[in-house]
Amino acid sequence: MAKIIDRFLIFLFSLFAIGASAVLLVAAFNWIPEKETNAFVARVYHENVPAAAFIVTMVVVLLIAIRLFVIAVRPTRTNHASIDQRTEFGDIRISLETVENLALKAASRSRGVRDLKARVRVSNAGIEIEIRTIIDGETSIPDLTEEVQTAVKTHVEEITGIPVAVVSVFVANIVQTSPTFKSRVE
Repeated sequence: MAKIIDRFLIFLFSLFAIGASAVLLVAAFNWIPEKETNAFVARVYHENVPAAAFIVTMVVVLLIAIRLFVIAVRPTRTNHASIDQRTEFGDIRISLETVENLALKAASRSRGVRDLKARVRVSNAGIEIEIRTIIDGETSIPDLTEEVQTAVKTHVEEITGIPVAVVSVFVANIVQTSPTFKSRVE
């Protein structure tokens, strides 16, 4: 929720900055007559309604600027996504990156797969792993994907002790082999 509010504040501040820059640029080119500018300044100095509106606007802009400044200079907190388990001896935290690497290691053992990528999500049923791969095009896709699914599920469950709910395999393409031409020497 805080990120949505911060994004909205950035939006408002940007709109104000764009508007103020446009007005100042127009004034710099003398497209706003000096009499109009002096009249506006006089209204802000001597009339209560324009002065109050101007003060409220500037206070809001100042508060937004302070908030954005604080966001910019505060140290970032890195909260690495992990899977937490409790044992009788204490807590165990396994990062999702570790599970991704275990899945890639298991999938790479299958013949015919190339260019592997993995994505891990945690659900109530267990870990959901999505493997994206390019295959050699010479092996049966159903057999190959089933082999990858079984290998990944078994390996991740054995190493981490966390149940794997789903292993999805997305075959993105097949390896493109360029035809080899024999050179002819005479």
